[in-house]
Amino acid sequence: MSNKIFGGNGIGPMEGLQRAQQLDKSKASKSAGQGDFASSLQEAGKAKAAAAPQSTERAQKLAALKAQIESGSYQPDLEKVAESLLKFIAKEK
Repeated sequence: MSNKIFGGNGIGPMEGLQRAQQLDKSKASKSAGQGDFASSLQEAGKAKAAAAPQSTERAQKLAALKAQIESGSYQPDLEKVAESLLKFIAKEK
């Protein structure tokens, strides 16, 4: 009979208060986590915006190189190519 009045399934006056406090804590931790996530997204957006001019410059350089290669006018610096190849071969040994 007392189970029906006080709620034998754990919903008494004290347990209801404890449950409300736990919900408040979980909401607070979720909002703190969202703040961290939001600031991380903002930082990532800033980093991407800062890299955008570099990537457009790179794209322009690549387009110019491709055009030179297609036209047959590209002439690489053979000394730099040889130096790079030697460094690469030395690392593999």
